[in-house]
Amino acid sequence: MTAKHALIIGASRGLGLGLVQRLKEDGWDVTATVRDPQKAEALRAVAGVQIAQLDMDDAAQLATLVTQLQGQTFDLLFVNAGVKGPANQSVDLVTQAEIGALFFTNAVAPIRLAREFVGQLNGNGVIAFMSSVLGSVTIPDAPDLTLYKASKAALNSMTSTFVTTLAETKLTVLSLHPGWVKTDMGGEGADIDVQTSTRGLIDQVDAYAGKGGHHFVNYRGEVLPW
Repeated sequence: MTAKHALIIGASRGLGLGLVQRLKEDGWDVTATVRDPQKAEALRAVAGVQIAQLDMDDAAQLATLVTQLQGQTFDLLFVNAGVKGPANQSVDLVTQAEIGALFFTNAVAPIRLAREFVGQLNGNGVIAFMSSVLGSVTIPDAPDLTLYKASKAALNSMTSTFVTTLAETKLTVLSLHPGWVKTDMGGEGADIDVQTSTRGLIDQVDAYAGKGGHHFVNYRGEVLPW
């Protein structure tokens, strides 16, 4: 059998790196992007990974990646890249530049990238976006992450609209919550480690492949309220 092929966006460390590791353990071929290949030692240590440079916000770099990967077919596109935003997320203190950068990176750039690669997903493929339970507008939580929370809600909304453009395709689109994970963003006080989270996320990719539609679930497969 031909190995499945994944394209992971944002894989130098943390959850992105963990996704690559779990997929390689499962026998997938993996292409992974990083903003700076010179700072991707941990990713290079994973045997057999094709590494490409991409700052997701940079339209020219995205165009270059599209050209580099032209003709390749993927079973999974997982957009992991994202940012936490300013340390102080008070609406009274945030600048226009800070909020613009946060929303562009977390909500606009992932959809722009998915639109570029959707034609290279196989018929039963999966497009996954790293969302967050904080993106649920029905769960009032985390006032200290007001802006990050709003950016993930925006990503969920834009993903929902993106799905309407897929017409009759059987592609599955997942908005995934990884749990509260011990990463640079989640901190050492988080609930679970990267391996637990990423194993669960890949399990959801496998479980939903071929089902079609748009689903908002966590790493354990629990459906989340929009």
